[in-house]
Amino acid sequence: QVQLVESGGGLVQAGGSLRLSCAASGRTVSRYAMGWFRQAPGKEREFVAGIISSGRSTYYADSVKGRFTISRDTAKNTVFLQMTSLKPEDTAVYYCAVNRYSFSDYYHLSSPIDYDYWGQGTQVTVSS
Repeated sequence: QVQLVESGGGLVQAGGSLRLSCAASGRTVSRYAMGWFRQAPGKEREFVAGIISSGRSTYYADSVKGRFTISRDTAKNTVFLQMTSLKPEDTAVYYCAVNRYSFSDYYHLSSPIDYDYWGQGTQVTVSS
């Protein structure tokens, strides 16, 4: 019953930054944990970052720790992914999603099975 629209993707040079936004509509997502995933051509969808409903706890894939930051604005019903020091291997379609739980540990936040709603994705391309 919720629609998610990602934005902010594009082409960037290695070492550059991008800020992705995910705007939810149809219902509030403030009571749910949220996550970002990405999928490169020929590869499985992989977990990037997750945030619980309160925003107090965040989780990251090892490949992006120290470079990416997930945050949310409850009033705007929006979740963000700030990406810095981008690498060519970060190239992928990035998806935001609504978790079925409010408070989740790493296991549930990192598993796509525990997400009920997904956005259409936004392309991020990092050139060498």
